Amino acid sequence: MTTGEDLTAEQAAAELARLAAEIARHDRLYHGADAPEISDGDYDALRRRNNAVETQFPDLIRPDSPSHRVGAAPSEAFDKVTHSKPMLSLGNAFDSHEIGEFAQRVRRFLGLGDDQTVDLVAEPKIDGLSASLRYEAGQFTLGATRGDGRVGEDITVNLRTLRDLPLRLIGDDLPELLEVRGEVYMARSDFEALNAQRLAADEPPFANPRNAAAGSLRLLDSKITASRNLHFFAYAWGEVTPPPEGAHWDMLERFKRWGFMVNPLTRRCSTMDQALAFHGDLAARRAELPYDIDGVVYKVDRLDWQDRLGMVSRAPRWAIAYKFPAEQAQTKVRAIEIQVGRTGALTPVARLEPITVGGVVVSNATLHNQDEIVRKDVRVGDTVIVQRAGDVIPQVVEVVVDLRPKHSLAYVFPDTCPVCGSRAEREQGEAVWRCTGGLICEAQAVERLRHFVSRDAFDIEGLGEKQIEEFWKAGLIRNPVDIFTLEARNLAIEERPGWQETSVSNLFRAIEARRSVSLGRFIHALGIRHVGETTAQLLAKTYESWGKFLNRMQAARMPEGDAYEGLMDIDGIGPKMAETLVDFFAEPRTIKLVAELAEAAPPLDYVAPSGPAPLAGKTIVFTGGLEAMTRAEAKARAESLGAKVTGSISKATDYLVAGADAGSKAAKARELGVATLNEAEWFALIAGQDSG
Repeated sequence: MTTGEDLTAEQAAAELARLAAEIARHDRLYHGADAPEISDGDYDALRRRNNAVETQFPDLIRPDSPSHRVGAAPSEAFDKVTHSKPMLSLGNAFDSHEIGEFAQRVRRFLGLGDDQTVDLVAEPKIDGLSASLRYEAGQFTLGATRGDGRVGEDITVNLRTLRDLPLRLIGDDLPELLEVRGEVYMARSDFEALNAQRLAADEPPFANPRNAAAGSLRLLDSKITASRNLHFFAYAWGEVTPPPEGAHWDMLERFKRWGFMVNPLTRRCSTMDQALAFHGDLAARRAELPYDIDGVVYKVDRLDWQDRLGMVSRAPRWAIAYKFPAEQAQTKVRAIEIQVGRTGALTPVARLEPITVGGVVVSNATLHNQDEIVRKDVRVGDTVIVQRAGDVIPQVVEVVVDLRPKHSLAYVFPDTCPVCGSRAEREQGEAVWRCTGGLICEAQAVERLRHFVSRDAFDIEGLGEKQIEEFWKAGLIRNPVDIFTLEARNLAIEERPGWQETSVSNLFRAIEARRSVSLGRFIHALGIRHVGETTAQLLAKTYESWGKFLNRMQAARMPEGDAYEGLMDIDGIGPKMAETLVDFFAEPRTIKLVAELAEAAPPLDYVAPSGPAPLAGKTIVFTGGLEAMTRAEAKARAESLGAKVTGSISKATDYLVAGADAGSKAAKARELGVATLNEAEWFALIAGQDSG
């Protein structure tokens, strides 16, 4: 064999191309098919040859070079990556009845008859870390974590070290652009070996393989990542040019041809019996698998049906995860303590003798509320059964009464807040006790501030839970307005332990960068009870500006007025949520605080998604039966095009879409002069528009 020193640059480039392809082929045979064709010595010789040529010609190192598998120099930090298409989370089911309901929802949404087959792709739900891989012209160019679903972290260098992740795809039918989504995981054997090494080095062991995989992928030194022997299963895609057609199953087959690892246990099921049998089989084999799984994911196979089903909030309508039953263990209750949440909710927590459940050491478990304590009769000193499932907070299932100590006393739920001493109240029809201290309660104030700066709210980088706690205790931040006056108050933060001039400067820049967030984020950040991220976005879309929103919420105190009727008319706002919103903005101290906040950090007016002019910003009401699509599908389609869908006709309605048996709404539309469209006219209006 020619030595590296004898090669010309042209010969070296050709040699490196040959070696990259040959080593990648042997990696696929070894890691994917478990069928190596050469000995370890011969494989190592190929890699040594590649290293020798690259040492001689460093300018010719290829993007798909095998040398990337051993890691690069430590990175300073991870850049943010905005996903071209969101990485969605999944809805969960915990019994076969919920899976049956999922199938029926799919049928109803698509308007399918019971005799029409709905094929599902069933795959093991790997307990690892989601990642997105971007390929351009078949070459791996970018890898990112899921993050919050919209923005992740650039971990390209670390992902290159995975030996069963192709750096260059194979085949003559490769898309011009391909984003592959999948799961990075660590095999149990590698996890056990890693923990043994850490214990020998007096380092704390990882709690489970998932934590080990996640921690390994986010290391700044990819050489350490390379030593962790991580793996990747492909199961979905993001942006693809040209877009895929046909079936989900067919796309997985293409993944395999192109060089990806697809879980070999994945099955296509034509009946619900087959789908449920697959779940039962995997549950029985779970302990024998070389990696951790926590359930089965079912996906509608037809891609055109996936497109029609779309998504709700952050989860697709066409997929669901059927989780395995929770794992359980037995331990003792040392104490029962009350935690106070950011909305004032008093939650009882059992402090336990530490016990390992599902590979994780558990020392606390939720007792939910007073009713649950009474129903289960949980007492200090009791022996209890504890369970956890996936990332669900551990909970006490039942008491082992036969092991109860003599003279034990029933637990008495407190009627005052353990943090501030304020009276606790329990609303009629609710199970939760709440502190009435509001802003004077330290527990609520800190939690509200933590929520305010969290990722889905103001998302202020460098101002997390630890910093909020520190600044609260030091009296530097007592309410959200204080955040935006930190720099102006000249508080000498750099003199505090752990802070330096650079870190303080970075914090001030981060705060300034988030001084104006979207109206939806602003509303969500206020921490209004029952108002989550999705509802906050809905309110922003409806009222469009902070001034209008605040005005209408205050005016809604009159239950017979237009403002309250308008609030109740929003599809997705019920009586309880409306009451909470009105009560929140009825408190004078709250009004004063949010007014100061809006002045210090004015929210941006709502901007409708770029889309077709016919529907963007329009208010639509559907009535009567539609033939070509279900009402749910029609509503989802309208909202995806920027429209607001309400349930009743008013002067603000732009279009009434009337199907068969339209009834009284059609008459009211004529009375108010609202434009009425039949089904054909509705389809003509939205024809050719892109809902993405």
